Amino acid sequence: MKFAQILAVFAALTLSIGNVMAVPPGKTVEFASPMGKVTFDGKAHADKGLKCADCHSKPKLFEMKKGGDKINMAAMNDGKFCGTCHDGNKAFSVKAPDSCVKCHKKDDAGAAGGGGGGGTGGKGDAPKN
Repeated sequence: MKFAQILAVFAALTLSIGNVMAVPPGKTVEFASPMGKVTFDGKAHADKGLKCADCHSKPKLFEMKKGGDKINMAAMNDGKFCGTCHDGNKAFSVKAPDSCVKCHKKDDAGAAGGGGGGGTGGKGDAPKN
């Protein structure tokens, strides 16, 4: 019986750690990029009918932990990361010049603020509201 209790506690802790690393509902994750900050909002994708597992499990396009991937435009243009779906068929293309501003946003002063489409892959950024 004690083994079952220990196993249950271990399972609960393991699941809670995974949830801490994921983007919770109502939150976003920001990534730095020379072209401007990219803000990932899971709700925007969920509103299109996608689930977390669609990108994080089957297929495993992204690690669940922020900063676990080195996301850049070259990889996306090769159909990796966001480019898997954002290919011009399933969703707007990452290759289309007029699509840059759909993800990359300059800050108010006009300087680049960050973005997942190239650069750091978001290391060190905390989820934002």
